[in-house]
Amino acid sequence: MIKILIADDHAIVREGLKQILSGSPDMKVIGEAESGDEALHLIRTEQWDVLLLDVTMPGKNVLEVIKLAKMQAPHLPILILSMCPEDQQAIRLLNTGADGFLNKASAPEQLVEAIRKVARGGKYISPTLAEKLLENLSTKQAKPLHTKLTNREFQVFMAICTGTSLIDLASTLALSPKTISTYRTRVMTKMNMSQNKELIHYAIKNELLS
Repeated sequence: MIKILIADDHAIVREGLKQILSGSPDMKVIGEAESGDEALHLIRTEQWDVLLLDVTMPGKNVLEVIKLAKMQAPHLPILILSMCPEDQQAIRLLNTGADGFLNKASAPEQLVEAIRKVARGGKYISPTLAEKLLENLSTKQAKPLHTKLTNREFQVFMAICTGTSLIDLASTLALSPKTISTYRTRVMTKMNMSQNKELIHYAIKNELLS
């Protein structure tokens, strides 16, 4: 039996996932979390076979949640669920430690397949994403500007685009406002921009906001 922990801040999404998985006799949703912090607490206190992790939740950024989850339970498979186009976020999240990435618009059969694969120790990306990655390699397309950012810089970039103040972000990441401001400067430099509205426009244009 694959013991599953769902981390998603929308109750209706959690119920939908449970309904889908209820038809699979080899897996069962044992726990639910409404935030990354709650998911990390449950990972510390219980053992799980797979974590289904929403990419956008209150509290810690998904990249931080992945890193901390892997520190607490190195062998816990993490399957990311997102509303964003797969090619925009998947590689960064997989490089951070996620074991699979699936768009929420995918068919229920894909979710079941993905859970089984990561539970066995494998990695999962959808056929659609695999095709896009191959297309990018074959056409040698220029990488989007945001791919130049480090994980921390990307966190600051996304915080700006979602309206999170740098002071609040500094508190969440346990860093000084001055350090966060330095990261913001690096983001602006790497993306050749000077104003927050330019970053927001870029994020919308590249479908980085769910």
